Amino acid sequence: MVSLGQLVAGIAHEINNPVSFIYGNLKSADEYTQNLFSLLDIYQRHYPQSIKAIDEFTNFIELDFLRSDFPKLFKSMMMGAERIRDIVLSLRTFSRLDEAEMKAVNINEGIDSTIMIIQSRLNPANQRLQIEVIKEYGSLPLVQCYPGQLNQVFLNILVNALDALEDSVVKGRWTTKKYNKMDNPRIYIRTQFLEPDQVTISIADNGLGIPEDTLKQIFNPFFTTKPVGQGTGMGLAISYQIITQKHRGSLECISQPGVSAEFIIRIPLQQLVSNF
Repeated sequence: MVSLGQLVAGIAHEINNPVSFIYGNLKSADEYTQNLFSLLDIYQRHYPQSIKAIDEFTNFIELDFLRSDFPKLFKSMMMGAERIRDIVLSLRTFSRLDEAEMKAVNINEGIDSTIMIIQSRLNPANQRLQIEVIKEYGSLPLVQCYPGQLNQVFLNILVNALDALEDSVVKGRWTTKKYNKMDNPRIYIRTQFLEPDQVTISIADNGLGIPEDTLKQIFNPFFTTKPVGQGTGMGLAISYQIITQKHRGSLECISQPGVSAEFIIRIPLQQLVSNF
């Protein structure tokens, strides 16, 4: 996981500089373009009688369309650059390479950065339905933790929730007859501060749930219900270790077979230095 964090942080750093350069220059380019169009307006007002060559070239480039479409083009490029910047920021927040040591962080921001990483799997594609993420964030104080490792736990649990929802679709949880907008695939994320010194993070899905015999083994190393080659069986085992050993917390799963599954993380606000 350390190597993964270093890789992600390195990629984010390399992407950030050229994207910032592009984004900054797009603003200037848009301003320069507007100035040139303004200059063109002045020319047209003071020299209304143009020559044939100018008229022909004006028609060739479709000047009226160009003037209306060019600002839209810049706006689209700026939106794309902003999207890349958001992704890079999420990658940096997710990896937390500069925060390898324990640090007080905003847990809600860490969850948001992790959601950004998996955004492509939330969108509809082929036979996959749109997966809605419902966030109920509480007002949390800063939590002392290993940010990169905690984000890895969020990622593991969210990926498992996505796998469960996709499997539920395959098994007919949301068929044409059963599906309706009030019962679409969803992931619920709730954070809460519990007095005097504990934070809880709940991540639940409304898939088919987990059978009781499987539920007893999900945190065991190398245990997986996925086909050969599609799962190592280590994601939840590592997550359990990170929460219980690194953060003196607890990680449990509550499931109602056929209805839902919920992972509940509890960690203290402060860690004991002597434990590390």
